[in-house]
Amino acid sequence: MLFCTGITMAQSNKPVIDAIIKEETTNSQLEKLAHELFDGIGPRLVGTPQMKQANDWAVEKYKSWGIDAHNEKWGEWRGWERGISHIDMISPRVKSLEGTQLAWSPGMGKKTVTAEVIILPDLADSVAFQQWLPNVKGKFVMVSVNQVTGRPDDNLTQFALKETMAKLKADQAAATQAWAKRIRNTGFTTKTLPVALENAGAAGIITNTWSAGFGVDKIFSAYTKKVPTVDIALEDYTLMYRLIEGGTKPVISMHCESKELGTVPTFNTIAEIKGTEKPDEYVMLSAHFDSWDGGTGATDNGTGTLTMMEAMRILKLVYPHPKRTILVGHWGSEEEGLNGSKAFVEDHPEIVKNLQALFNQDNGTGRVINISGQGFADSKNFIPRWLAGAPDTIKNRIKTNFPGSPSGGGSDNASFVMAGAPGFGISSLNWSYFNYTWHTNRDTYDKIIFDDVRNNAMLAAMLVYMASEDPEKTSTVKAEGVKWPVATKATRRGMLDK
Repeated sequence: MLFCTGITMAQSNKPVIDAIIKEETTNSQLEKLAHELFDGIGPRLVGTPQMKQANDWAVEKYKSWGIDAHNEKWGEWRGWERGISHIDMISPRVKSLEGTQLAWSPGMGKKTVTAEVIILPDLADSVAFQQWLPNVKGKFVMVSVNQVTGRPDDNLTQFALKETMAKLKADQAAATQAWAKRIRNTGFTTKTLPVALENAGAAGIITNTWSAGFGVDKIFSAYTKKVPTVDIALEDYTLMYRLIEGGTKPVISMHCESKELGTVPTFNTIAEIKGTEKPDEYVMLSAHFDSWDGGTGATDNGTGTLTMMEAMRILKLVYPHPKRTILVGHWGSEEEGLNGSKAFVEDHPEIVKNLQALFNQDNGTGRVINISGQGFADSKNFIPRWLAGAPDTIKNRIKTNFPGSPSGGGSDNASFVMAGAPGFGISSLNWSYFNYTWHTNRDTYDKIIFDDVRNNAMLAAMLVYMASEDPEKTSTVKAEGVKWPVATKATRRGMLDK
């Protein structure tokens, strides 16, 4: 009976499904939106002017499509803005280095500092570290492990002898363990050590957080309060490391600017197409709007953002009077703990209580290939019913998992699932996401696979349409034997109370 219901729904709703496909295949706005957001505005670190600029851009874009939209304040954050950076090795030879200030790194004003680079030494214990600590004054200190190789695993698998690969892996594991012990012996952690070094007069902290791919590093946040923390690319970091180990004292010249902007408000961008028959029931599209700022946040989560914007644009054209109210949430500060979506769940219990479904996308540019039931007992019935409307070229590529496990983190659908609401992640093909673009300095426009994003925009629009039209209200009964995650509160004052 349920299978027949899905077929019947698909057949009766075919004209709208066909219209969704036609609009996206003949009039896609994805490339234009991507250029405006990633090339024009750039990365969207919470607390930066670029984040607020993106919020305002999205509101205006929705209004230009005839969709009601607004920015909804949910908290405050430490305001910060990245400035220019120049890092050059000037001895023993001249070489410009590839480096990126970490987020919220202190700047150097208009100064340029030229100083020797040293490595955190391998000391016996915290007493020895304290005795050594005065040596850092006026110097740049390297605090990350020296990688044994800059070749990623897939490259080694393709070309290396088995014994070569095994040796490289063993050497790297040993180096990583030894470096972790070196950090522990200081009496500090990777988080507290930079502060101890800057308090002892270090000119700056140099890190390398390699992302296990050619030319790619993770770019996260700084812990220093007075001097810059800069990630130097593996190729240049290991060069300086070898020079020092070989008895040479490299000298670099560094100029890094940034601005502290005090306390700034943080927002979610919310857009709405009001329902006609059941306006107090909701179907939601979801994607986090913020990003780290080593690149431009193109695949984390720019492509998810554009998928949802494009789906809303299409729905307004082909389904302007939905049965249920359609909402989209573009969340702030997902990267620091799902804070924007958690705040929305806390602030809007009436929506959470009456949520038909939420569809969230947040793992790169690839086409959707997996949907989990998130631990809801009846998900095996209603998700296939909604997928039935999609053409075979889309739905046959998607694996489903029922009832699945409820998400307690990872992305914003978890904020709703933890509250017992049906929030589903639509999970994408990898495209080397975790190595090459996730939180890295290479997460940029050129990595987008627009054919896959078009696929996702059509799928998102179809799922929302089918869920909105479904005569049945979604069951939120939890599957037996499934352990449910405990909801946690949103951080509403980020980096301001420390």
